[in-house]
Amino acid sequence: MRSDSIKKGFNRAPHRSLLKALGFTNEEINRPFIGVCSSANEIIPGHMHLRKIEEAVKAGIYSAGGTPMVFSTIGICDGIAMDHDGMYYSLPSRELIADSAELVANATPFDGMVFISSCDKITPGMLIAMGRINIPSVFVGGGPMLAGQFRNEKVSLVSVFEAVGRYKSGSISESELNLLENSACPGAGACSGLFTANSMNSISEALGVSMQGNGTIPAVDSARIRLAKMSGVRVMDLVKSGCKPHDIVKSDSFHNAVLLDLALGGSTNTVLHLQAIAEAFNVNLPLNIFDSLSHEVPQLCSLSPVGEHYIEDLHRAGGVYSILNMLDKKSLLKSNADTIYQKPISKLISDCYVKDESVIRSFNSPFKKEGGIAVIYGNLAEDGAVVKQAGIPGSLKKHKGPAVVFDDGENATKAILNGNIKQGDVIVIRNEGPKGGPGMREMLSPTSALVGMNLLSEVVLITDGRFSGGSKGAVIGHVSPEAAQGGVIAIVEQGDLIEFDLEKRVLNLLVPSVEIKKRMGNLKVREKYIKTSVLRNYSRRVQSASTGAVFRR
Repeated sequence: MRSDSIKKGFNRAPHRSLLKALGFTNEEINRPFIGVCSSANEIIPGHMHLRKIEEAVKAGIYSAGGTPMVFSTIGICDGIAMDHDGMYYSLPSRELIADSAELVANATPFDGMVFISSCDKITPGMLIAMGRINIPSVFVGGGPMLAGQFRNEKVSLVSVFEAVGRYKSGSISESELNLLENSACPGAGACSGLFTANSMNSISEALGVSMQGNGTIPAVDSARIRLAKMSGVRVMDLVKSGCKPHDIVKSDSFHNAVLLDLALGGSTNTVLHLQAIAEAFNVNLPLNIFDSLSHEVPQLCSLSPVGEHYIEDLHRAGGVYSILNMLDKKSLLKSNADTIYQKPISKLISDCYVKDESVIRSFNSPFKKEGGIAVIYGNLAEDGAVVKQAGIPGSLKKHKGPAVVFDDGENATKAILNGNIKQGDVIVIRNEGPKGGPGMREMLSPTSALVGMNLLSEVVLITDGRFSGGSKGAVIGHVSPEAAQGGVIAIVEQGDLIEFDLEKRVLNLLVPSVEIKKRMGNLKVREKYIKTSVLRNYSRRVQSASTGAVFRR
């Protein structure tokens, strides 16, 4: 066992003495050591209940003959960090989470690991760590929050963000806004729509690193506790057989993950995260695979923020495995991809079926003919940009309009709420990329303001930043190269015409090439004052969004 290096032999008496200081008996010391990496905290609703998940995982490990050891890592709530300086730190936290798990797992040589997370960048950070550490491992999510209820309708956190714009426009009162604020987030769990957290927790099932139901069992359901216990047992099976993450997760696993993402219509953040996770597993996942597969698989679900259904509805309708079974029957799935069950995915999903076709539609009547994400190119995005095509109004799938340029998201939000944006405009928010932000902030507040000001079907928004899974509309993110790397987005001027064509996958600045060349020759990349050392270090090391915003190694 890997842990023998700290507990076997007379020369390890000091190490055993420290283990006994923790209260471990000789029997517990002789068992396999299982690290339980948890991001439980009292900051994030999706993490407030993870101590219970920890205890359930520990119970499963103990029952199967292992000795669990819990350690913590950090977590940032994107919702709380939104629309102020806090959002600079969200994406950088992914790398710190992966690093911290890798450091502890190698300093304390565990024989296996269980990773417990729920939200935003924490889940991807842990999956990156799983690939780097490569010892028998299982991932356990905390589960989705139930939808809130307001005036007999289901609502979520995004409903509140959008209501800010509605209040500003005078369409709702302050008392109505307050009532919604008190109703939208009813308790523990990752925010209730198909935002980044629930997208990634569902994708973990398709990757084969978590148990059935991980992405959709509600946080408050006792089935979540049972799943955690069974995950503790499962990791012990993997330890006994010596099965490691790299034995399970290969190129076919990522193919299946992308397919599921497209069928669900998930967050565009999944593109960043899947590329970064793939790097940790030594798998090449080019950006264009998301677009090529989007032509093969339709969007079968329409979940909040785009549609009326929530993760709890997806769970009731059959969950992730029922969608994977549909994909398999169409010969789209890589059915021999392995899983933590040490069985191919096809064996696990064969008996899973759709229970509600209003939530998970058939291939004959999908919500959209193409998958939820598209990748577009042009002189504004030579290395690509990403769009959640599921949320684009039909009137804006082909658009040409004048640029209204902002150098940060806050000023764009103010302009929208103050009525300075008009029908047909193309909002350009730059210097928000991984390097230039730094940290590639989410633009949920500007997109929510567009909804609140009734501009959702009137305006295109492009940025070298990114979007929350809660964003919708004709919003194009991850523009690469970003402004801070000398991308063409840096030389867009007020009033320049910009062309967007979803069908042709085109995003162009309609300025003569001679003028573009002249502007690029005169370009001085904007130097932003970076307040903290962690962001300075991040800005120096991070690569383009088209690579998954991974660090230079």
